[in-house]
Amino acid sequence: MRELSIFVDESGDFGPYDYHSPYYIISLVFHEQDTDIVPAIQYLDKELRMLGLPDLCIHTGPIIRREESFRDMDINTRRRIFNKMIAFVRQLGIKTKCIYIEKKHYTDIVEATGRLSRQIALFVMENMAFFRSFDTVKIYYDNGQIELSKILSSVFNTLLPDPVFKKVMPANYKLFQVADLVCTMKLVELKMDAGAFSRSESEFFHNLRDLRKNYLKVLKSKEF
Repeated sequence: MRELSIFVDESGDFGPYDYHSPYYIISLVFHEQDTDIVPAIQYLDKELRMLGLPDLCIHTGPIIRREESFRDMDINTRRRIFNKMIAFVRQLGIKTKCIYIEKKHYTDIVEATGRLSRQIALFVMENMAFFRSFDTVKIYYDNGQIELSKILSSVFNTLLPDPVFKKVMPANYKLFQVADLVCTMKLVELKMDAGAFSRSESEFFHNLRDLRKNYLKVLKSKEF
């Protein structure tokens, strides 16, 4: 029995266009269950324990912006955590895909969700042989936004036989944290290309050459 796990995260919302939230991004991380990732997870956990941060849920946006549980950490500590997550992704036998829209081009939520649904559906149909090679496909999402839950249910139930949907707690799944990383870094890339970095992003990624070479290149190597 072959099983495919798909971890899904999002960045942005379905509200009106705003300069501070110009995109809606969906990230998908694909893990074939016969590919063992336990050693990589154990190594990351060991590295986090050595930093005095056991059981840390790595949330990339707050790492960059110094928010939530990372509020009291200096930039060097936050970069260490980020670098360990990038090294973790480098070791994994996974594939990723990002779907996104620029919200200023869409007038309402119906148009936006329709466009996102079509993009995901087209991706699945173009890779149908891959998806049909699995006996079971499980989609993991934290149900953070009802619109995205509806998109995932509609697309995968229409195109695949008996997909299974699982609600997750981000802290319990390292691959969901990877989906969060992929989503956040796609936003970083889009903002970099548009010359729209925030002050926190400019401070965290002070060298754009290193950003492309050491981080974005690693993530691009995992793209579907």
